[in-house]
Amino acid sequence: MLLRKKILDLFLDDSGGTGKTFLTNLILADIRSQGEIALAVDSSEIAATLMEGGRTAHSALKLPLDIARQENPTCRITKNSGKGQVLRACKIIVWDECTMAHKKSLEALHSTLRDLRGNDSLMGGALVLLCGDFRQTLPVIPKSTPADEINACLKHSFLWQYVKKVTLTQNMRVNIGSDGANNRFSDKLLQIGDGKLPLNLSVDLRPPCFSHGQFCVACSRIGSSKNLYILSQGGETKNILNI
Repeated sequence: MLLRKKILDLFLDDSGGTGKTFLTNLILADIRSQGEIALAVDSSEIAATLMEGGRTAHSALKLPLDIARQENPTCRITKNSGKGQVLRACKIIVWDECTMAHKKSLEALHSTLRDLRGNDSLMGGALVLLCGDFRQTLPVIPKSTPADEINACLKHSFLWQYVKKVTLTQNMRVNIGSDGANNRFSDKLLQIGDGKLPLNLSVDLRPPCFSHGQFCVACSRIGSSKNLYILSQGGETKNILNI
């Protein structure tokens, strides 16, 4: 189904625990089992280790380090290089945690694929599967304003209008155990990420924290570290900076 003639790129919208890593690895394995090339890249080095054959986007695509300051950036890959041959032949590119990347990173990949493949269509005719959660960390721009960071998001790229969004909604991780507290914890963090709860947060971490990603969502939504308190294993409530 994914390898039909491409009209749109796909964006897999997923919160922590919905099975995105399992799904992307399944897609990669299926395509590779057919003898085709599937490229797995990630905006985060740690997250890249969770995908089979995963590498950071900057390493695999040779993205410029100063991409935010370039007007029309491209990937530093030539047609005759090994990486250029891989990008010409690959059937799919899976980009995990793409919401952390600057919009110009995706635009650089778009320009490079069109040049390498000699195809003026979107992404040079290659299928690109984007994965991420806009509730989590957005592009980090030193010495910038919140407006600069929002403008750097993928949603502000001219390519976003061609992207079809698919959402994973069922949290598979909380269903592993029978503790109802996990479901309440998951729901509360999603509400914080959606801006539906006040920016004061208390979190009970005496039970195992099932999702570091969703915990980061909570931490990133408070206005000040003074508003975040954690109930630790020792039974004491501490400010996160003093743990």
